[in-house]
Amino acid sequence: MLTLLHLLSAVALLVWGTHIVRTGVMRVFGARLRTVLSRSVEKKPLAFCAGIGVTALVQSSNATTMLVTSFVAQDLVALAPALVIVLGADVGTALMARILTFDLSWLSPLLIFIGVIFFLGRKQSRAGQLGRVGIGLGLILLALELIVQAVTPITQANGVQVIFASLTGDILLDALIGAMFAIISYSSLAAVLLTATLTAAGIISFPVALCLVIGANLGSGLLAMLNNSAANAAARRVALGSLLFKLVGSLIILPFVHLLAETMGKLSLPKAELVIYFHVFYNLVRCLVMLPFVDPMARFCKTIIRDEPELDTQLRPKHLDVSALDTPTLALANAARETLRIGDAMEQMMEGLNKVMHGEPRQEKELRKLADDINVLYTAIKLYLARMPKEELAEEESRRWAEIIEMSLNLEQASDIVERMGE
Repeated sequence: MLTLLHLLSAVALLVWGTHIVRTGVMRVFGARLRTVLSRSVEKKPLAFCAGIGVTALVQSSNATTMLVTSFVAQDLVALAPALVIVLGADVGTALMARILTFDLSWLSPLLIFIGVIFFLGRKQSRAGQLGRVGIGLGLILLALELIVQAVTPITQANGVQVIFASLTGDILLDALIGAMFAIISYSSLAAVLLTATLTAAGIISFPVALCLVIGANLGSGLLAMLNNSAANAAARRVALGSLLFKLVGSLIILPFVHLLAETMGKLSLPKAELVIYFHVFYNLVRCLVMLPFVDPMARFCKTIIRDEPELDTQLRPKHLDVSALDTPTLALANAARETLRIGDAMEQMMEGLNKVMHGEPRQEKELRKLADDINVLYTAIKLYLARMPKEELAEEESRRWAEIIEMSLNLEQASDIVERMGE
């Protein structure tokens, strides 16, 4: 039991290291990454490469998918280009799995040591955030080393062997277990690396490992669906398209798993490396094959998930993307855009007041509705900015934070005055 706990804690450390890298990169390069993604949508090859590159930086295809989903939710990017970027993200995370399995154990203590110095010395600066990235990369490499060390005693643990003995070669069952691994660890990368380690230790067979890898890819698609279950229709379509691409790829390749395992088994490479190479080439081939079908998939997703009817006519926040809170520059830009919407509503109130002052029928009901809309937006902006880690903001960002709060408050108070004048 203790051995299994060590293994699970090492996987948790891997996921946490990935989170730290993603947070650091997003805080330093978040605005640029979003610019790259938003500008790459004009051409499919460029969008595909952008998905690969951004995922290589943030160490997570889920993070890239969340970025793209937020674009689609705000009507900044169409669905089809977004799906191309997501396909590129799948390839990017597979390539990172290959890189991280090289013997870089000597680099882990160096990255953690230098990263801590930079992070503690200049926490609120760019150098401090790069130090955070160094700490995260060091923890990832350390976690991989701990996973290998934790798996070694498993070969002598009867209880754990019984658990993995249930993977008897039923391709569908094994793929579902792989998907479960990815969901539990909140990372397909962690699930694939764990599978490679178990294969190297001889705990699971090579065909079973391939099924687990396929299932882990499917699990990442399910994770995206879960993360966007409460999002609007446009955002859910991106997650659905990604999941369907992975599901189709899984159904196509699963019947040939044993043939692939037999063919790849003839190569003079360690089984763990073959698992990683299969992960890379499976995602590369799957994504390239699916690329021409992006437009039909986008139309299908729009058919399955239709736009929700606007039963409530009250104005709702549109730009307050929660996933941007880790990137202060982007979060402040979102809050500023929402404040501009308050300004638009305020302009409508002034036009209504002008009509009242020129003798037109009184518009108390319309003015009251606009005032309520402004109050809703102001409250949302205030709560959104309150969720930002203010102690980690740079001086310029703190000043802008205060300016947005002040501007939105002034507009909200002005709307109350106009409402009373129109009564």
